[in-house]
Amino acid sequence: MIVDHISNAERYAALGPLFAQAFDFLRTTDLHALEPGRYPLAGDALFALVQGYHTKAPSEGFWEAHRRYIDLQFVLQGTERIGYAPLHRMELESYDEQRDLSVLKGEGDLLTLTDGCFMLLWPEDAHMPGLQADRSGPVRKIVFKIAV
Repeated sequence: MIVDHISNAERYAALGPLFAQAFDFLRTTDLHALEPGRYPLAGDALFALVQGYHTKAPSEGFWEAHRRYIDLQFVLQGTERIGYAPLHRMELESYDEQRDLSVLKGEGDLLTLTDGCFMLLWPEDAHMPGLQADRSGPVRKIVFKIAV
């Protein structure tokens, strides 16, 4: 797991061409003009999910992980807390292969992301996104799915 600010994105392009393409999209696109939805960038190997929602209490969230994709979660606008825990500390409740979604049980730590911050999450990183900081508030976010 990595948490950083978009101003340091050039450091992460070296992780591979799909990472470079995702960060290039963030750098060259009018992100505020994007409508919610799925944006294919390299077929199923790399796509962006533009989202807008209100954050929720941790009691309303759930722990998740993905086997086939790395998440690059970028907060465009707002404040969001994201739970994090090493996958080996979690208990698997279910896995939906079609959605590549493991639902997990366990405990972890909360990290706060604000405008321009991102979090990289590998398959061994359990996470609980969409959580409120002090109270529920609106968030605009782009989640890139990067094939492993």
